[in-house]
Amino acid sequence: MKKKFLALFALVFALSLFLVACGGNETSTGGKSEGSKEGETTKTEKPKFLSMLTGGTSGTYYPLGGEIAKMITDKTGIQTDAVSSNASADNVLALSKGEAEIAFVQTDVMAAAVEGINAFEESGKITNVLALGSLYPETVQIVTLEKSDIKSVEDLKGKKVSVGAPGSGTYINAEQILEIHGMTMDDIKPQNLDFAESTGGIQDGNIDAAFITAGTPTGAVEGLSATNPVKIVPIAQDKVDALIEKYPYYAADTIKSGTYGLKEDVTTVAVLAMLAVVDSVPEDTVYEMTKAVYENADKITHAKGEYIKLENALKGIGIDLHPGAEKYFKEAGALTE
Repeated sequence: MKKKFLALFALVFALSLFLVACGGNETSTGGKSEGSKEGETTKTEKPKFLSMLTGGTSGTYYPLGGEIAKMITDKTGIQTDAVSSNASADNVLALSKGEAEIAFVQTDVMAAAVEGINAFEESGKITNVLALGSLYPETVQIVTLEKSDIKSVEDLKGKKVSVGAPGSGTYINAEQILEIHGMTMDDIKPQNLDFAESTGGIQDGNIDAAFITAGTPTGAVEGLSATNPVKIVPIAQDKVDALIEKYPYYAADTIKSGTYGLKEDVTTVAVLAMLAVVDSVPEDTVYEMTKAVYENADKITHAKGEYIKLENALKGIGIDLHPGAEKYFKEAGALTE
């Protein structure tokens, strides 16, 4: 009887050792799967949700972002939501803090973020945000009423002028355009308003003019022009040339007559709108996102959809591409080794 008991005890003890050994190979929080090595990281899983930061609801980013977000959702199976925001600079900072995964941003603002200048002096260089691709030109529009005595940038001196939120792309454009004309924010009475507030302020007579950097036609300006004849203040050609020489991410642009009821073309400048993505989004996911955008842009109903083409996807980008976007552009022939 005693021998049987000892044999049974030995069997139970051996079995318990076997179970402990097996349990040690299970994957669990803080454990390693069989065959894993010290220092290796497992592949990030495909996300179920993505947040896309756009801009104010009266600008171009928000409605266009809604269409692109739906396109990504439909083509990748990842629920992607377009969210209104303060645009460019705030969007990049939010990405860097992990508050969203994708965002609209101006190419000039993204370049400043990587360098840690302008709106990013306090935060320092942004190192975890990469490029997905360029979308369309964003025109700098200095908007006022047709009856206004403002005919040139110099005429803005002493006037109440909306320049957008501090650190926004529009604000930086306003600073740089004033600079080229030998002026600073101290020469005007700057108002930090969004696009809708800007055009509302012009209509009500609370402000004299507004810088609005967005794809044309811009909804807020169209709304103003529907009730009040508007004027877009031109930038003289020599100033356009000087601006481009100092800040190469600008390009000469023209607002065509007929836009907003304008009677003639207006000379100005533009930067490019782009999509930026945080570097933690998996390569395969960004590849799918990039493919979804550039192979289905012809289905976009927004007027800016016509500019979103493979041949324009790398224009104005002065920062590194996300590996997933780079993989797609090489595959599509837009990027060579």
